Amino acid sequence: MGKEKEIPKSIQEEIKNAKFGKPESFTRTGYILEIYDKDMRIDAQLYEAVEDGRKIIEGMNLPKKVKSSDLMKGTVYEFTINLYKAPLSKTVIEFLKKEMEIEMDAIYQFELTKLELMDVDSDSADVDESEEE
Repeated sequence: MGKEKEIPKSIQEEIKNAKFGKPESFTRTGYILEIYDKDMRIDAQLYEAVEDGRKIIEGMNLPKKVKSSDLMKGTVYEFTINLYKAPLSKTVIEFLKKEMEIEMDAIYQFELTKLELMDVDSDSADVDESEEE
């Protein structure tokens, strides 16, 4: 087994003290992969990728007014998420690429601000259409 590479203190400090900009809000549909009742967090699989290409967001805090017991895994939701981005310096980007083989130019944090259960039950949609005729 190879020896673990040491991350220089200056790189560690920059990552630890990353300055996040103003949040950018976006909406995506997807479903809940895991619910952590004790921590009031969820992991979500999104149908459309976010800015950095990921489709899975882990450990998002639930908004205070949402009860984890009301949520269902595997059911389609519309998620409204705030994205916080902290760009990394060229030095850190190069170090991560060359030494750690990680392609990363920023650190991202995600904050779930709202989630809404989507009505994807095709049977009820058909009933609604026939009632309108």
